Amino acid sequence: MKNIGIFKLILFMALVLVACSEEESVNLVEPSHRAIVTSEMNFDNTINVGGHIDFADISRGVKSRTWTFPETVSKISGSDTNTSSEDVVKGFFYTPGEYNVTLNQVFKGDVYPNEDSAMPNNSREIDTTIVVTVLGAVEASIKAHYINDDGSTGDELTLSDNAENEITASKAIRLSYTTEGGPISFVWNLPGAKPIQIMDAAPEVDVKYSKLGSWDLQFITSRTRPGGADTINVKKFIKVIPSTEPVTLDRVFEKEAQTKIGLEFSREMDPATVNKNNFSLTIETAGGAVLKPVIRSVLVDSEEGNILIIELDNEIMYNDDVVKVSYIPGNLGTLDAVASDAFTDAVLTDFIKENLFEDPDFSNIDSSFEKSEVSNWPYLWWGAPWDGYSMSFSFDQAHSGSKSMYLEFDPNGGMIIGNTDADGNNITFPTEKGFKYEMGAWIYAVDVGTPVTSNIRMFWRPSTDWGVPDNPAFSATTPIGEWFYTSVVVSFSADGNESFMIRGQNVNSETLKFYMDDLALYKLTSRP
Repeated sequence: MKNIGIFKLILFMALVLVACSEEESVNLVEPSHRAIVTSEMNFDNTINVGGHIDFADISRGVKSRTWTFPETVSKISGSDTNTSSEDVVKGFFYTPGEYNVTLNQVFKGDVYPNEDSAMPNNSREIDTTIVVTVLGAVEASIKAHYINDDGSTGDELTLSDNAENEITASKAIRLSYTTEGGPISFVWNLPGAKPIQIMDAAPEVDVKYSKLGSWDLQFITSRTRPGGADTINVKKFIKVIPSTEPVTLDRVFEKEAQTKIGLEFSREMDPATVNKNNFSLTIETAGGAVLKPVIRSVLVDSEEGNILIIELDNEIMYNDDVVKVSYIPGNLGTLDAVASDAFTDAVLTDFIKENLFEDPDFSNIDSSFEKSEVSNWPYLWWGAPWDGYSMSFSFDQAHSGSKSMYLEFDPNGGMIIGNTDADGNNITFPTEKGFKYEMGAWIYAVDVGTPVTSNIRMFWRPSTDWGVPDNPAFSATTPIGEWFYTSVVVSFSADGNESFMIRGQNVNSETLKFYMDDLALYKLTSRP
C-alpha cells in the first residue's frame, strides 16, 4: 500500500513538470495596434505662439518610431534636433501658421492604416501626419464713420481719447472691425448709444446716438482656447450735440408687462415739458370693445432719456389687444428745446413675449438652425412643384448666432419640408386649444424676382390648419438685403404635440432666393 502511495506522488509531480514545460513553450504574439494621442486633440491641436503640445505614441507592437517636427519654427523639448524616437515628446512652436508633425512607425507585425495614414513600403510601416495650428496674439483694429443722409458711408471719425467727434442727436454712425489671431467673440460697449452693447457683433454695425453729452467707446475681442483677447478703449470718443431737426416718435412698445407703455423718441426728452393730460389711450379688444383707460402717469425713463413711460390706472393690456396712443399739442419737447409734433393713434407694436422655441423645456426644435443639418429638415414627398427647391445651412448671413437656413425656389417651384431628429423622428412642440399663438421667423431676401404669389406658410401636423395666412408673402415692397420679421396669429384645434411643416411657393419665372432664421412661437395673453 505504501509503494502505491509513493507511485501516485511521483506520477503527480511528473504531470506538473510536463504541464509547466508546455506552458513555457507557448509563443505569446504581441498585436500591432496603432494609437496616437495629443494633449490638444480635443481642440483641433490649436495653441498659442510659444505654447506646446505633448505627442504620445501609445501603439502596441512598435519596433521603431521617428517623430519629425518642422524646422526653424518648432523645437522638441530636451533635444537639439527636430526628430525623436521617444514614445512621448513635447513640442514647442514659435511662429503662427499651420505645421505638419509626422510620425514614422515600423511595427513587428502587419498593421493596417486608417484615413490619415500612408504605407510607403509595406504593411508593417505607417506614416502619420498631425496638423498643428499656431495662433498669434489676438489683435483688433476698429474704424468709425459718419453715415450720410442717403445711408452711404461718410467721413471717418478720429479714434483717439478726447477727440469728441461731434454728432447731432438722433444721428447714427457706422462701426467696423478687423481682427487677427482667430478670435470668436466680438463685443461693442457703447454708453450713450442705442444699442448700448452689441454681443457677437457683425464686422459692420450701425448705432444711433440720442443722449446729449460725451461718450466713451470700447471694443473687446477674444477667444477661449487657446486663450487670448484684445481690448480697445477710447475715452470721450463722441460728443452728441443738440439738433434743430424735428423730434420723431420711433416706437411704441410694452415697457412693463400689461401695465406700462414705452414711447421711444429720436432723442432725449425734457422732463419739465411732460404732462400726462396731453396723452390719451384707446384699447380695442379682440371682442370688438373699445376701452379708454385712465393714464396714471407719464414720466421720462430714468435710464434712457429718449423714452417716455405711460402707466395705466386700473387697466391692463393683453397681447391680442390693439393699443393706440395719441398726443395732443402741449409743451412736450427735447432737452435741446425742439417741440414734439402731435401724433394720433400710434399703435403699440412690441409686446413683451417669450419665444417658446428658445425654451429647451418646451421643445427640441432648433429654432436658430445652429445645430441643424439638411437631414433634419427633410422633403415630405408631395411631388411637383413642391420638390422645386434647394436648401442648405449658411454662415454667410445670420440673424442670431452664426448660421441660417438658405433657400432657393426654382421658377414656378416650391418646397415642403418637415423637422426630424437624427433618427428620423418628428420633433414636436406642445400646444393648447383655446389660446392664440404668434408664429413667425426672420427673413433676409436676396432676390424675389417679380413676385406674383410667392410665399412661405408655416403648417403643423397632425391637426393641420391649411388656411393659415402667408408668412411672409413676397412682393415688390419686400425689403432686400436686410433682416425683417414676419408673423401670423394662429390657433390650434386640439391639445397635444405638433410637428413643423414649412411650405413655400414661387409662382415666378425667376429663382426666389432668401435666408430664414430664428423661428418663433409666442403664446399670447387674451382678454377674459
